[in-house]
Amino acid sequence: MAEIEVRAAENVMEACARTPSITRCVFTSSLSACVWQDNSQSDFTPVINHASWSTESFCIEKKLWYALGKMRAEKAAWRISNERGLKLTTICPALITGPEFCHRNPTATIAYLKGAQEMYSQGFLASVDVTKLAEAHASVFKAMNNEASGRYICFDHVIDTHSEAEKLAKDIGMPKEKICGDASNNSSIHRFELSNEKLCRIMSRPLRCYSEY
Repeated sequence: MAEIEVRAAENVMEACARTPSITRCVFTSSLSACVWQDNSQSDFTPVINHASWSTESFCIEKKLWYALGKMRAEKAAWRISNERGLKLTTICPALITGPEFCHRNPTATIAYLKGAQEMYSQGFLASVDVTKLAEAHASVFKAMNNEASGRYICFDHVIDTHSEAEKLAKDIGMPKEKICGDASNNSSIHRFELSNEKLCRIMSRPLRCYSEY
């Protein structure tokens, strides 16, 4: 799966680079390319933001193939952007939701939620409405004429209570135990904090903002 993601990213970026009329590109990555980190490392930080990358060895160890593919694909996009002089920004969305979206795209939804219990318990199980994600793409693309650059984390809700986890499971047709396990309380002790502050600064209709800690 990871190799397919990388090849697809390379093909898209090369096609953009060969097209004279294309000078800038917004590449859709995934929040999963940012959040899977080995918290035993000395450089571990509890804040996940635009500078965060998932740890490749950790993804392989945990068999997080979707996250591994998204991370490698985004890095391939950045490599080609630098080599070919194509202006690039990337958006890293959380689990994409919306009316019937998960049911129409079940493969991507299920793949994203590999490790959902750990995401939920550690505070980085988040979602973004597909309409707001589209608005984020448009805002970033427009802002590339000025200051926009680099990576942007995109989410509008963090699932951090048992009731929210149950609702998400119901909405996507997944057993609730796959997300919240056997927990019965309504709160979790989080090790991570998500921040989309960088994206919020450039959106005219901002997502729910989570500041840097």
